[in-house]
Amino acid sequence: MEHSACRVIGIEKAFGPNRVLRGVDLTIPAGQVTVLMGANGAGKSTLVKILCGVHAHDAGHIELFGEAFSPTSPSQAIDAGVVTVHQAINDGVIPDLDVASNLMLDQLNAAGAGFFINRRKLRSGARAIAGAMGLDIDVAAQVADLDVAERQLIAIARAMAREPKVLILDEPTSSLSATEAERLFKLLDHLRETGVAILYISHRMSDIRRIADRIISMRDGQISGTFETQPLDYEGAVTAMLGHAMTAVDIEVADRGDKVLELVDLRLSETGAAINLTVHRNEVLAITGLLGSGKTKLASVLFGLEEPLSGQIRLCGEPFAPASPGEAIAAGVFMLPKDRASNGVVPTFDITKNLTLPFTARHAPFSFLSRNRERRTTQSMIDQLGVVCQSPGDDIGTLSGGNQQKIMVGRWMAEASQLLLLDEPFQGVDIRARRDIGRSIRETAVDRATIVFAAELDEALEIADRILVLYEHSLVGEHRNEGIDLGSVLAQVSGQSAQQRPTQMSAS
Repeated sequence: MEHSACRVIGIEKAFGPNRVLRGVDLTIPAGQVTVLMGANGAGKSTLVKILCGVHAHDAGHIELFGEAFSPTSPSQAIDAGVVTVHQAINDGVIPDLDVASNLMLDQLNAAGAGFFINRRKLRSGARAIAGAMGLDIDVAAQVADLDVAERQLIAIARAMAREPKVLILDEPTSSLSATEAERLFKLLDHLRETGVAILYISHRMSDIRRIADRIISMRDGQISGTFETQPLDYEGAVTAMLGHAMTAVDIEVADRGDKVLELVDLRLSETGAAINLTVHRNEVLAITGLLGSGKTKLASVLFGLEEPLSGQIRLCGEPFAPASPGEAIAAGVFMLPKDRASNGVVPTFDITKNLTLPFTARHAPFSFLSRNRERRTTQSMIDQLGVVCQSPGDDIGTLSGGNQQKIMVGRWMAEASQLLLLDEPFQGVDIRARRDIGRSIRETAVDRATIVFAAELDEALEIADRILVLYEHSLVGEHRNEGIDLGSVLAQVSGQSAQQRPTQMSAS
């Protein structure tokens, strides 16, 4: 191993009684990409925030190029050469500014920059930074008007422009297409050759196979495995991350009931193949795939947010073409959206109002809202999902992220449905919350069909009776959740499978 750029020795961190990091030892060598893997709640993001000066550690110490390193702010870390691109995209960009100002922000804030801004010079410098990244974008555009992937690329380009000695990337491809991700990987190849130490946080196997020189696995706030002997033991790293083999899950595939959803020659895009699919009552179906594979597009079509390019949908044997979410809900099709912060939680409402919001009329016999009925429904879901709170009347903001997500899931499970669509139901939750949510989904699945859209394969394996793989708006794989060939699934997810796309994905 080449000399270490950064060493983390015995780092401890707790938030109240919750010990998040427990004696973490980690080395980040110069000129290598160290991939840090860990499930939700493993402590990855907390470790990153300590390295970049957001949090102080409670015990242990950090060395940067052999010298003590304990930044008290992100700016101190950046001055020392430690540059971070966070998972939360808006932590790396300022939406209210244009692209040029975002890319040149460090120069604008530099000592001696002056009071007046030379817009022509500013935009010229921004174009140079964007060009080095291979980023074709109007530098005069407002960042708030850009899509998520473009914002992510701007945050990464800004980090690259700081000429880091240690570059930390937290799930950098979560919003990128395969083409955009490959552009990033080529830049990382160049930085590695110039001696930059790179810490790459991910458990996307396609990323790891492409970029990793070594893999460190985390579980429950500790390092659970180090893998640096070539060829890298990817499955061993996953096992160390999860505490069990990815395929060693305690799922008893359920007996399927009547047909609920049928897709007949449904096409999501011009390039996508026709999708034929049947989903049954008492079945939990997981659909997995990379960003841009069509998962969210399919969910939006089923919930009346978008129209398919062609094809037919049948719900309980009848034609189904919802023109709006209201029509979908009226037909018994419910959907948990992906981003609870922007599409779910109402910050000014308490737990009860958040949970019962879509179905207020059902708690209002004779047009009078029954607060007691609402509270009984909420308390039932609190008990079922294991929500940690004082009462149903607590403000939603007093709950942790995982408990807020439980309330969002409970919102759509509290009432009977024909089809329940859950778009990334485990997003931003720790392992315990994930298992609570997954257990409840499976226990209540008997009277409906359930589709879980999950980018992470381990999440799909923990919840589904059947797993389908989407790639470029086409179904490319179907797997009963028993003795799954993990390599085959990963190849299908990344588009590397030579397997012919199935034309009929429903068992009779």
